[in-house]
Amino acid sequence: MQIPKATEDDKNRFRALVPTGPDIEIKPMFGNIGAFVNGNMFMGLFGSDIGVKLNSADETRLRESGGGPFGPAERPMGGYVSLPETMSADELDGWVNSALSYVAELPPKQPKKRKAK
Repeated sequence: MQIPKATEDDKNRFRALVPTGPDIEIKPMFGNIGAFVNGNMFMGLFGSDIGVKLNSADETRLRESGGGPFGPAERPMGGYVSLPETMSADELDGWVNSALSYVAELPPKQPKKRKAK
């Protein structure tokens, strides 16, 4: 499985779309980056593609508006949709905020327990 590397321009474009807030953080993910709220990823970067996690109704609407699969072609990430490159800044902000609102309502991610050796 080929994982594309994001360029610095891709990372900067991604960071510019991430809202600010005390519970939001950006972390590296497999050579790319993701934006998290309460430990759950609501937005990710895969090469130059930006994907957002949405509820099923919003996911359908975004796919009908030109959004595509997000992640490796062989195994796209379920629940995530790539944002079309042709969207306006206002449209992008709307989808990012929808993703943030949806994921912020999920239970906080609990740290994985390490197995005893």
